[in-house]
Amino acid sequence: MIRIDNDWQFVFSWTDAFGRGEGEARSVRLPHTVSEIPLHYADPASYATVCGYRRRLAVPADTAGKRLFLQFDGAAHIATVYINGEACAHHRCGYTAFRAEITDLVVPGGEALVAVKLDCTENPAVPPFGHNIDYLTFGGLYRDVWLDVRPEKMIEELFVYAPDLNTARVSCAAPGPVRYEVLDGSGVVAGVGEGTGEVDITVPDAVPWDLDRPALYTLRATLLDGGDVQQTTFGFRTAQFRADGFYLNGRKVFLRGLNRHQSWPYVGYAVPEALQREDARILKHELACTAVRTSHYPQSHYFLDECDRQGLLVFTELPGWQHVGDEAWKDQACENVREMVLQYRDHPSIILWGVRINESLDDDGFYTRTNAIAHALDPSRCTSGVRYLEHSRLLEDVYAYNDFSHTGENAGARRKQDVCPDSDKAFIISECNGHMYPTKPSDPWSQRQEQALRHARVIDAAMADGEHAGAFGWCMFDYPTHQDFGSGDRVCYHGVTDFFRNPKPAAAFYASQGEERPVLEVGSPMAIGDYPGGHIGTAYVFTNADEVDLYKDGEHMSTLRPAGWKALAHGPIPVEEDRDANNWGGCAASWRFDGKKDGKLVLSVTRGPSVKLHLEASVSHAHLAEGDVYDMAAVRVRLVDEYGCTACYAPLPVTYALEGDAELVGPDAAVLEGGMGGTYVRTVGCAGKAVLTIRTQQTESVRIVFHISKKEEEKQ
Repeated sequence: MIRIDNDWQFVFSWTDAFGRGEGEARSVRLPHTVSEIPLHYADPASYATVCGYRRRLAVPADTAGKRLFLQFDGAAHIATVYINGEACAHHRCGYTAFRAEITDLVVPGGEALVAVKLDCTENPAVPPFGHNIDYLTFGGLYRDVWLDVRPEKMIEELFVYAPDLNTARVSCAAPGPVRYEVLDGSGVVAGVGEGTGEVDITVPDAVPWDLDRPALYTLRATLLDGGDVQQTTFGFRTAQFRADGFYLNGRKVFLRGLNRHQSWPYVGYAVPEALQREDARILKHELACTAVRTSHYPQSHYFLDECDRQGLLVFTELPGWQHVGDEAWKDQACENVREMVLQYRDHPSIILWGVRINESLDDDGFYTRTNAIAHALDPSRCTSGVRYLEHSRLLEDVYAYNDFSHTGENAGARRKQDVCPDSDKAFIISECNGHMYPTKPSDPWSQRQEQALRHARVIDAAMADGEHAGAFGWCMFDYPTHQDFGSGDRVCYHGVTDFFRNPKPAAAFYASQGEERPVLEVGSPMAIGDYPGGHIGTAYVFTNADEVDLYKDGEHMSTLRPAGWKALAHGPIPVEEDRDANNWGGCAASWRFDGKKDGKLVLSVTRGPSVKLHLEASVSHAHLAEGDVYDMAAVRVRLVDEYGCTACYAPLPVTYALEGDAELVGPDAAVLEGGMGGTYVRTVGCAGKAVLTIRTQQTESVRIVFHISKKEEEKQ
């Protein structure tokens, strides 16, 4: 396929004249958002429009006798496609891809006008709309658009999965026999097969796709009559949900994960490949998650591709939030399930289909249909459906329950027997915490620490009873929402990271459950002025060290170890202050925490008085690739003291100055909220160099150099 993300024109309000190529319009590149929004007080009306996109398409001269398709990976939310003024496709879901055949509407070697009329409003005729929604849905052609040139006889709906660890089971819709080759990661043929219908290919030495070694294979399919060649990536892995949990390749694995929206500051859904992949990397390597739920809709294939590469398990679901509409609405939801399964089923990372509208009431007729669609199109995966109801009708294979029962003092999670109506089926926590304890980056340390502890208590309780298959915390990062939810600024501060993916202490809890890198984060700055009467009380250390040696002003006070946790690999470690000590009026103490593993020092953290602040900036990637789509880098910024402690009480103004061959996304001046912030750098169509300078009046500036290369037109 040939990507056609450049050279589009955009108008905020569609007219038929625009669709005919008349009038002025703004030049844009895809992915594109209808309207950029502020971090706070975002107004959904700013993107609620019926807008228009158009571009001239040069039809390759060598396409005579071939079939041509346009593929739209994401158009939010109701799209009508026109070729030279003639409607050729209509699609009613903003979260799945669709294709328009244009073979008979264009001339090889000629030019065609492609126009898209796009309804970005919350149209109640289609999911997820019809009532209140706790997230913004944005608008625009926010994923890639492709031109697909295919032979007259072609392969359709290629699908492969592994019924066991040495077999690839293949099926496709094709007008004749197909030859199949299974290629390993080096491109070596590891197995072959041929036939029509369903074909099993044995690969005796297949390397399983697993969390720590996610081996990927390629299936290449060649139509013997006509020569059409298609390929897809897959993995040899088995995924089973049993009454006592989840099993990957026969090994029991607890799904420790977070929920993820697909939004970013300012641009909503519209980011290119690199930032989609970056979120998967953060989840796996910074937050040590084993799983993610794509709440509340199917998300970018780039994100899923990276989950495949990283070994991150995925629970994905159809679009929806609580509301279920009329019969036509349900028909569209069923079509959304069909599209979701067909488009995403080759991803080995996906282990569970969500076929029930999130937090909706029981509807046996509707959900019998959605389950049947998923099972018919993919016999290899279980189905589930997220609810807040106890003893709800269970038509799926896995009971997914939003467990918001923990309030800080009670049990971390509800027992399976008290919630699930069928003890023989698997049980999973699909959401926890979130709105039960919103936490801003600038909240007091006691609040931020408690958010982390609440995540720890839920995960610990779910792991301890041996009956939960996993738990997905709500959620990965803070996000904008409607006026009916969130704080007064229309933001849900539910994330374990902020908008920009800067970590709160709750992120350190998740990170501490991994073994990839040493983690040690103290849940308090140990400053007496933060606490009533100057008594720090109980602070917690979030670490994967075996033990922590505590020093006060250089004197060894104690050796600390986890206590009171039932199942966590690394429970948060309490630091008990001597409440009889008179702290007020004395000298401020310096505290050192030395983390040890197997008796060896692996990480040391100090908390103490400081006036030396500096900026830390981390960039997703500094080498950008410009081509048939722009590239975009994320820059995360923290204000920290000399010990690396985030200066959460210093909301300093910060400026972002970019010079060179790129542009800034978002404002050039902002405030560090809770000592944290960020920005984005986007390429503008040329190779070269760009320099970003980040400044505050109280610190030295930080300078980041971006190198931009030009790449060839991409084909898939």
